[in-house]
Amino acid sequence: MTRKQKRAAGLAAMVAVVAAAAGLVLTALSDSVAFFNSPTDIVARAPGDGQRIRLGGLVETGSVERDGNTVRFRVTDTVESVAVTYTGLLPDLFREGQGVVTEGLLGADRVFAADTVLAKHDETYMPKEIVDDMKARGIWQEGEPLPPASTVRGAGS
Repeated sequence: MTRKQKRAAGLAAMVAVVAAAAGLVLTALSDSVAFFNSPTDIVARAPGDGQRIRLGGLVETGSVERDGNTVRFRVTDTVESVAVTYTGLLPDLFREGQGVVTEGLLGADRVFAADTVLAKHDETYMPKEIVDDMKARGIWQEGEPLPPASTVRGAGS
């Protein structure tokens, strides 16, 4: 082998090692990646089996049911709503009509099994996509509080 061929072979080996390392990193991270979805997204197209997702929207008014340590509620984006179950302690700011982001898996029965629930008192914590959608539909204006989900036409449909 000439010196030029040895250099090319060494470079090819380095590229192969870097590509294999990148592939391993991406494979490892794919299990922890959670894609954001609104209730409308979930109703329109169900995410793949076993895929972790984030569901964001408003806690639908009148939908919270507590059974011991398990809580059932519905998350709405004022167009569609998705049933959610969560076992554990809810954040202090969790309440009906407020913004919430949940993370977990969508079951075959179309009920979202959350393992994480994050709540905030205003739109500053809501995902940008939901706030932008609500602004586009005239439901929320800059500087105004978000309306309760039950007062918006189409909530819970």
